[in-house]
Amino acid sequence: MKRIILTLTAMLCLVTVARAQLGSGIVFDPTQSAHAIEQIEQGQDLFTNTVKLADNAIATYNLAHQMALAPQSLYQPFLSPSTYWMMVNQSANTYGNSRQWTTSVNTGAGATLSYQQASVPRTGQINGYGNLSTPAQQQIAAQGATADLNDSVTTSNMQTLGTIRANSEQRQTDINNLISASQSSDPAQHTEMATLQRINQALILLIQEQQDANQISQAFTLQQIVAQKQQQDTLKTGFQDTANFTNTYQTQVAPAYNGGAQALTY
Repeated sequence: MKRIILTLTAMLCLVTVARAQLGSGIVFDPTQSAHAIEQIEQGQDLFTNTVKLADNAIATYNLAHQMALAPQSLYQPFLSPSTYWMMVNQSANTYGNSRQWTTSVNTGAGATLSYQQASVPRTGQINGYGNLSTPAQQQIAAQGATADLNDSVTTSNMQTLGTIRANSEQRQTDINNLISASQSSDPAQHTEMATLQRINQALILLIQEQQDANQISQAFTLQQIVAQKQQQDTLKTGFQDTANFTNTYQTQVAPAYNGGAQALTY
């Protein structure tokens, strides 16, 4: 009996010590709890951002897939119809001298000959030009230079504009090819390299169009310069005639009138 009591007493002591040890290991730490909550919130934010990135990637893929399958439905509404520079029509050739002019302004070929055929021919130096006074020679030479320069500028402009018009059909073909390649459903036309190549071709076409516009502007400017020269020739001729009137009257007109007056007195 005594032995049983000692055994129970020893077991109670062991249970008490074990409970004391377990109780001392479980301690509530507020700092650790706050840190754990913060980590959970960061994990939730990371998960939300990951979902958003996935949604954006899926939307981008769907758009690219749609563009590859149906490019015409996406691009066609933003295109406007265009055409090349129409050729000049041959309305009539009454005297047989206008057909070559029409051909020249459409192709740029034979501009000098076609212009001469449809224009009044150039006149050489007038008879007695070398016997005229210096002011008179200057006036006639200035007017003759105006006619020569106008013919030169006009034929050059006809050649330039005719060449531009002849090349416009090929330009329009190049533009149509770019449009067709951009609207193609062929995957090879939607690669990065193919897209960059079309962009490069479009820039080259734009530069060529700007060059054509510059040539047209220069041609128009030259024509204006010649027209301005003609006006200046007329204005300067009037000033020269006015300046020479006094001398001419005193040396030629006045003596003639004086002789006539003296003859009438007899």
